[in-house]
Amino acid sequence: MSCVFKLMNSPVGQLTLVARGTKLAAILWESERENRVRLGPLQPADDHPVLLETERQLNEYFAGSRDCFELELDFVGTEFQRKVWQALLTIPFGETRSYSQIAVQVGSPKAVRAVGAANGRNPISIIAPCHRVIGASGSLTGFAGGLQAKQFLLALEGEQTLPLDF
Repeated sequence: MSCVFKLMNSPVGQLTLVARGTKLAAILWESERENRVRLGPLQPADDHPVLLETERQLNEYFAGSRDCFELELDFVGTEFQRKVWQALLTIPFGETRSYSQIAVQVGSPKAVRAVGAANGRNPISIIAPCHRVIGASGSLTGFAGGLQAKQFLLALEGEQTLPLDF
C-alpha cells in the first residue's frame, strides 16, 4: 500500500507526516537521515484525514494542551522493533526511561544496544515518544531529530531531571 504525506511546521522544525491507508505510518524530521525509515514512494495529500488529525493533535501538544495522542498507528518493522516501539507508547508524559529499562520491559534485558538501534529507527517520532528514552546516567543521547529537539520536547513535557543546557 502506498503512503501519502503532508508537511507541517512545528517548534522543532518542519515535520513530514506520513499515512498508510487509514493509519499514521511516520513522522519524519526535517534533517531526516536517508533510509532511517523505509516507506517507499510518497505522494502529497494535504487533505488526508489521518494527516489532518495528526497535525491537529501535534499542534495541541506543542501548545501545551495535549499530553497523549489518540491516533491509529501503523508500525512496520521487525518483531523486536515493534516491541520496543510499543514499549515507548507506555512511557508517561513528562517521564523518561533508560534504554536498559526498555530492554527489561520487552523481555530482553541484555539487548540494550538493540533497544537503542530500534529506538533510533522509530518511524513515528513524538507520538511514540523515543525522545523520552535517555542514557542510564540521565544524559541526553542520540536522537533522529537532533539533541536540541529532544531537549525541547522533554522541556515541553516538564521533564525536570535533565539539564536544560548541553
